[in-house]
Amino acid sequence: MAKPKVAVKFQKLFINNEWHDSVSGKTFPTINPCDGQVICEVAEGDKADVDKAVAAAEEAFKLGSAWRTMDASKRGVLINKLADLIKRDKDYIAQLETLDNGKPIGDAEGDVDESISVYRYYAGWCDKIHGKTIPIDGSYLCFTRHEPVGVVGQIVPWNYPLAMATWKVAPALCTGNTIVLKPAEQTPLSALYLASLVAEAGFPPGVFNVIPGYGPTAGAAIASHPKVDKVAFTGSCEVGHLIQQAAGKSNLKRVTLELGGKSPLIVFADANLELAVTYAHEALFGNMGQSCCAASRTFVEESIYDEFVQMSTMIATLRTVGDPFDPMVQHGPQIDQEQFDKVMSLIESGKKEGAKLECGGNRVGDKGYFIEPSVFSDVKDDMKIAKEEIFGPVMQILKFKTVEEVIERANDTTFGLAGGVFTSNIEKALMVANGLRAGSMWINCFNDAVRPQAPFGGFKESGFGRELSEYCLDNYTEVKAVTIKLPQKNS
Repeated sequence: MAKPKVAVKFQKLFINNEWHDSVSGKTFPTINPCDGQVICEVAEGDKADVDKAVAAAEEAFKLGSAWRTMDASKRGVLINKLADLIKRDKDYIAQLETLDNGKPIGDAEGDVDESISVYRYYAGWCDKIHGKTIPIDGSYLCFTRHEPVGVVGQIVPWNYPLAMATWKVAPALCTGNTIVLKPAEQTPLSALYLASLVAEAGFPPGVFNVIPGYGPTAGAAIASHPKVDKVAFTGSCEVGHLIQQAAGKSNLKRVTLELGGKSPLIVFADANLELAVTYAHEALFGNMGQSCCAASRTFVEESIYDEFVQMSTMIATLRTVGDPFDPMVQHGPQIDQEQFDKVMSLIESGKKEGAKLECGGNRVGDKGYFIEPSVFSDVKDDMKIAKEEIFGPVMQILKFKTVEEVIERANDTTFGLAGGVFTSNIEKALMVANGLRAGSMWINCFNDAVRPQAPFGGFKESGFGRELSEYCLDNYTEVKAVTIKLPQKNS
């Protein structure tokens, strides 16, 4: 089939509702992961550009500005307008995402739909965020205000470029903050197109700014900037540590982190086996395994282990790998050479340490970063593939005997992002759900159940703070107590 020609419309920095070259004049290439070729050059922002964007965001946040004096309900109207524009341009945005990221076009369309639903959800919250009147002792009137934090820096990953930006942008706009967004250097294009829609929707200049660039320069400048009041980051644990250190060394800005995972999916013998196999497959291989909450440790009860491995191997070999613009393809490339090499190295590690490679393990084709869906059985807890976040299409299936044993083993990790359990016994399901130290627990389903209304975030080194839901609003608001002296208090 003919691959659609996707025209890249925006390649510059977006500051104050205007397009700018970088101060340095530098650009960097964004690469098509299907063939390793350059899609286009994008303006490379660094500290000087971050300074400009933060100044614009500060100006937009000043008392008396158009943004600060806008009715909360009007913010909701603007966010809904932005959702309308994303819906209008859904096909183009999905194609841009597939071009830049390599995910199958159907998955990219799903990401756009999810983003629209998140903007709609937070549009509805704008005029429903309020404080309380508090009956404090003495002749006083005391009430609280929930105020925006201020200038928010947001650093988002490459695995779900539009969706992860949306998870941060929507609640920040809802609560009246201004934003400096740094998309991943691998996938800047959808964020830049989003910026054009923000301006078209009618948001005031300076409310939303986008600085493409590299983590050690643009990202570090945001994390350490003394005028940035909060930073939100999704990405690796390694960089999460650096973000928090930078915040502490600068102005003690607020930090929320959504980091890596090694999420367990536990399948008991009384589960619907076909359902469990199907879910486990998609929970690992979806998005080419490049998901922070991928079910990357599949624990299967001993009595059904062999059958589960056999069925999982069969479905993995049937997964179609190829051109992500082909609607029949389920599986595209890894994001870049670095990630490709990391995944292939971990596959070799699994083989050397004694796990059994049931299928896959090889490169697909001679260009791009395609890897066969791969399944390992006979995996032990101390193997590298069972401990490290692979972020690729490599399924590890482990065997267990008892509920108590599997809970202990599932918790034996530095991560705590998500987990799942398949069983027909509700008591067993709740025992596991309550016993695992993870921010999200799914019973007889997995991460396809992520919705705007439910919180998402991690325990332990998977981060802190919550994305989505009402809980996320706390990340972007400060609570102020206002107390007035009265001549006499009446109950």
